[in-house]
Amino acid sequence: MAKPMTKTQLVAALAEEMGSDKKTASGALDAIVSVITREVSGGGAVTLPGVGKFYLRERPERMVRNPATGEQIKKEADKVVKVTIAKALKDAANG
Repeated sequence: MAKPMTKTQLVAALAEEMGSDKKTASGALDAIVSVITREVSGGGAVTLPGVGKFYLRERPERMVRNPATGEQIKKEADKVVKVTIAKALKDAANG
């Protein structure tokens, strides 16, 4: 498995793809992350065409096990961010 692309590498690739400088690309990337974070944390969902859908899911209260001791513990209800990958990206990854 290849190493994940760093933010610096992503900004450089984005700048090249956009035909602009790295400062503009970095601003665009930061703006996209900000919009996704704000929308999902507010309970909404964001779909990036060709990439996937980001959304918030609520998990109910449940019993979990401490792996070190084996003790059963009640875990309070919480929320988790989920990502559903778009079919186009799955197909591209599988050749």
